[in-house]
Amino acid sequence: METPNEMRAKVTDKAATDADFRARLLSDPKAVLAQELSVTIPDSLTVEVHEESAETAHLVLPPDSKLSEGDLRAVAGGFERHEGFYNINW
Repeated sequence: METPNEMRAKVTDKAATDADFRARLLSDPKAVLAQELSVTIPDSLTVEVHEESAETAHLVLPPDSKLSEGDLRAVAGGFERHEGFYNINW
C-alpha cells in the first residue's frame, strides 16, 4: 500500500506533466483521485484542488482545535480503510 506522501507525489507528478490529467483533476478531483489511486472516496468527504501561481500561494491550516481527539486523528494525515471505503487524509 502506498503511503500518503507517495500518493500525493504520484498525483502531483502526473499533474505536472499531463495537461489533460491536470485539467480533469481541477474540475473533478474526487473522481480523478478515486480512479488514479484505485480508492472509493465517500460522498461526505470534500476534496479541493488549488493551483498555485506566481501571484497566488495557498496556506493550509490545521483543523480547528475545538475538534474532538477522534476528529483530529481523522484529519491528521494518513490513509485509512473503513468498512469498504478509503479515507484519504492529506
